[in-house]
Amino acid sequence: MRVSATTSDTVSRRSAGATGDLVFAWLCKGAGLLVLLLLGGIIITLFLGGLPAFREFGLGFLFSTEWNPVEGRERYGAAVAVSGTIFSSLLAIAFAVPLAFGIAFYLTELAPQWLRRPVGIAIELLAAVPSIIFGMWGLFVLVPFVQQKIQFTIGMELATIPLIGVIFDSNNYAGTSIFAAALVIAIMIIPFIAATMRDVFEQVPAVYKESAYGLGATRWEVVRNVVLPYTRVSVVGGIMLGLGRALGETMAVTFVIGNANRMAGSIFDATTTIASVVAMEFPESLAGSLKQSSLFALGFILFVISFIVLAVSRWLLHSRMKG
Repeated sequence: MRVSATTSDTVSRRSAGATGDLVFAWLCKGAGLLVLLLLGGIIITLFLGGLPAFREFGLGFLFSTEWNPVEGRERYGAAVAVSGTIFSSLLAIAFAVPLAFGIAFYLTELAPQWLRRPVGIAIELLAAVPSIIFGMWGLFVLVPFVQQKIQFTIGMELATIPLIGVIFDSNNYAGTSIFAAALVIAIMIIPFIAATMRDVFEQVPAVYKESAYGLGATRWEVVRNVVLPYTRVSVVGGIMLGLGRALGETMAVTFVIGNANRMAGSIFDATTTIASVVAMEFPESLAGSLKQSSLFALGFILFVISFIVLAVSRWLLHSRMKG
């Protein structure tokens, strides 16, 4: 009887466990499908909202620099906002990646143990600062600094160099520029990239680094030849995370980029981004108007750009790992 009772209990527990596993599996599957549904819903909403603008302007919407909201003569184009978004984001990545790498290298290889935790916490707290605070600080502190110490000194000197001087030559003296916006974005994305790099650097097996040190390698050689090859996938992922944040940044960029609907011929020129245009003009657009449709179309284009960046990064990672 005891054996029979024990067997019955075991069967009951297995049955309950199988039911729990089935429920858990369906919950996980539902969570994954919910993400896909949300993503699909966002894409469809943006596309349908921007469809009237795509029908009105066609492919020319992507290449037009016009933005004329005057009723009866409405003409809209995405070229200025798209170029401003891409250039400011790439410039921000160029500023942020070396600094983030230096922070991660210092925290994992050079900093004493008692200092690593406070500095790491400070970097993580920087990521919690609201973007509007960065925008206000950028407008009142960073913009005057860029204007006086960089544009009017270094920029004017570099503008005299043949061929590349046009990049620094600007007639914009307001201070707000694509360069200031890139600096603000870089400061905002450094915590994300640095934290990712630090975490993955710490995951490198100690025996690998000790072996390299034993062969006479310097710290930089260990990082370049051991740490970076071992963590390259995660490092690139962290950089792409920062680039994704840079592409969609809104309020901080709106404060310091100038919001001028013209192509930037210099890094010190004022321009605008997709997120800034949408944030500034969407509240003023009438429901169902061509202007609102154009703003939806800009949002759809930003989504496509983000998707392309992610796809290219995944392709590069796959190619690198395969190689």
